[in-house]
Amino acid sequence: MGTRKKVHAFVRVKPTDDFAHEMIKYGDDNKSIDIHIKKDLQKGFVNNKQTDWSFKLDGVLHNASQDLVYETVAKDVVAQALDGYNGTIMCYGQTGAGKTYTMTGTTENYKHRGILPRALQQVFRMIEERPTHAITVRVSYLEIYNESLFDLLSTLPCVGPSVTPMTIVENPQGVFIKGLSVHLTSQEEDAFSLLFEGETNRIIASHTMNKNSSRSHCIFTIYVEAHSRTLSDEKYITSKINLVDLAGSERLKKSGSEGRVLKEATYINKSLSFLEQAIIALGDQKRDHIPFRQCKLTHALKDSLGGNCNMVLLTNIYGEASQLEETLSSLRFASRMKLVTTEPAINEKYDAERMVKNLEKELALLKQELAIHDSLANRTLVNYDPMDEIQIAEINSQVRRYLEGTLDEIDIINLRQIQEVFNQFRVVLSQQEQEVELTLRRKYTLIDKNDFAAISAVQKAGLMDVDGHLVGEPDGQGFGLGVTPFSAKPGKKAKSKKMFKEQLSTSARKEGASSPVGGKDLDFSTSKTQLTPSSKEGDVKDMLMRDRETSSTEPLPLDSPKEELRPPRPSTPPPKPVAFEDFKNERGSEINRIFKENKSILNERRKRASETTQRINAIKREMDMTKEALNFQKSLREKQGEYENKGLMIIDEEEFLLILKLKDLKKQYRTEYQDLRDLKAEIQYCQHLVDQCRHRLLMEFDIWYNESFFIPEDIQVSLKPGSSIRPGMVPISRIVSLGEDDQDKFSQLQQTELPEGPDSISFYNAKVKTEQKHNYLKTMMGFQQAHRK
Repeated sequence: MGTRKKVHAFVRVKPTDDFAHEMIKYGDDNKSIDIHIKKDLQKGFVNNKQTDWSFKLDGVLHNASQDLVYETVAKDVVAQALDGYNGTIMCYGQTGAGKTYTMTGTTENYKHRGILPRALQQVFRMIEERPTHAITVRVSYLEIYNESLFDLLSTLPCVGPSVTPMTIVENPQGVFIKGLSVHLTSQEEDAFSLLFEGETNRIIASHTMNKNSSRSHCIFTIYVEAHSRTLSDEKYITSKINLVDLAGSERLKKSGSEGRVLKEATYINKSLSFLEQAIIALGDQKRDHIPFRQCKLTHALKDSLGGNCNMVLLTNIYGEASQLEETLSSLRFASRMKLVTTEPAINEKYDAERMVKNLEKELALLKQELAIHDSLANRTLVNYDPMDEIQIAEINSQVRRYLEGTLDEIDIINLRQIQEVFNQFRVVLSQQEQEVELTLRRKYTLIDKNDFAAISAVQKAGLMDVDGHLVGEPDGQGFGLGVTPFSAKPGKKAKSKKMFKEQLSTSARKEGASSPVGGKDLDFSTSKTQLTPSSKEGDVKDMLMRDRETSSTEPLPLDSPKEELRPPRPSTPPPKPVAFEDFKNERGSEINRIFKENKSILNERRKRASETTQRINAIKREMDMTKEALNFQKSLREKQGEYENKGLMIIDEEEFLLILKLKDLKKQYRTEYQDLRDLKAEIQYCQHLVDQCRHRLLMEFDIWYNESFFIPEDIQVSLKPGSSIRPGMVPISRIVSLGEDDQDKFSQLQQTELPEGPDSISFYNAKVKTEQKHNYLKTMMGFQQAHRK
């Protein structure tokens, strides 16, 4: 397990024109807030009410951008999640203080996106930077509304409405929501689509404090699973990131809530009160019981609040004097949260399938090493595989011959054989005991010595003497088993004994006749019959093979046509777009294939050029930063005084390292710039090839279209191969333009026109798709309602 660490607590102040500068003061290190309230003189001079508070936090964000908030609060938590650590980021505060804006942001402006979409972007970018790992990402979106659980992604076609209500379940692995759908996302755009889909399903309402107030607690969870591509280790890591957007606490006299909104506010305040009770209990080291089950919110966040994860709280507050009472309450909650400790640890699991493969590989290596040792010891080839039925029958035969005395010793080859020899000894012994018992049961009646009723009956019949000895028992030391049959006569004792001995010898001879060797031969014949296919089956297979060869080599009939009959010409020519698709699949397939290949190469070169450009820009920014640092060091050196030795300027180590770094960056910049120039030349050449193929494809299509649908059929005979007219000699009437694909135009437009650059493409694509989907659903619902009317 990892070391215990405290929860990080940050505060974000909502920007306002009416900021209470006299009442709210920030510390010099931006890690503390001091609150001062003037005394109310109307209550008298003797007034012991507290007027000053000081709160120490991990950071205060005032007039901070969304970028700065994410870099300060969430970036490290998300980065550690890909290393196997769970993480939780929670936004808490008064209604209207900016929790949803901080967590989700606005979908209208890419720059104003919140922690959640930025976390998704960081996860997928880090996956691209780790090609040695196969990483899968899944997401879920849970809503807790009026103490009921709802799946915000249940409107997707692949999920559908649930019949049974969702419940919170605990197991040794942690807490999970039974019935909550989890969706696999392979790219950034899919994750944004799921996020926007869930956002449209959230419940909001309006009151005097906030026009778009969230009426529920929402938990967006990112599940990460990473397997190594290079190592054959069966261990893999899993983690999850809980991004919690809590509903805001309300004072009903300020919000003016009524009806349904009032009921929602009651549930919200109640759950936040239970959350604070759980936080107080977690902060008290003497408390044994933590009340997690008081409400659904604390129960669902049990792993996050007191578990093995990195926990960060972001408290949103107002900076206005009118909201100072609620601000104090939120800051108290943040201070209590800082007392809570968690124990982050890497979540390692074992892949059973990969473990089996590793064990099989290790077994094969051990067998190879055994074979090497056997060859070095001049031992014959030894088989270490499990024994089959034939080998077990052979060992059984050897054991029987060893017991009969016909075999002096059993050759020991390996450990498996030793174990099987002892096992066969047990089998033979058990069989002999059963045979002896059956023989005795056929000749004698067995009586239990403890059965007094049977013994008295035997004594009355004269088969047992007064001392309790059986008839024929020498000195009282008999088997305790043999009792002569009631039909036996006293005068025939010696004869019966002689007959018994002869029967034993006869049975022994019978056992020898059916014993080990004969049994072995029988087992061998059975095994051969099972392994070797019958002659009839072999004949059938041979016949099938001959039939196939005959059918494959059989020549076609003489009257069969060598060419496929030409389909009849339609009365009216098909539209050119339809005909063009047919042409690309038939006569123009080769040109179309070359066109697509050149186009794919062109797109690949453009992508590489875009990546190279981004790297050049990054190097340029780093060069500028290094130059600034170097100039600062030079100015500092000039202020402190320069030192010279034999006409050479003496500089410190830090300035020297900056000079070396700048030199290396300039070298990288020149290399990347040369690569970019080469790529641009390749792009120009590939564009020329694509244009040529496009022109050739158009020309060939026009020739084919005219020859197929406008030339009379009697003239088409002369256009066949070997005739005097070549394709292309027929005049062209019209040309169908083959411009760039719509997708190419759209991608180029995005890269040139989007103000935030290519990074925002997936964000806007997901937004557009979600809006189109919901507009379509609204239109269809309108049509259905109009049809019903």
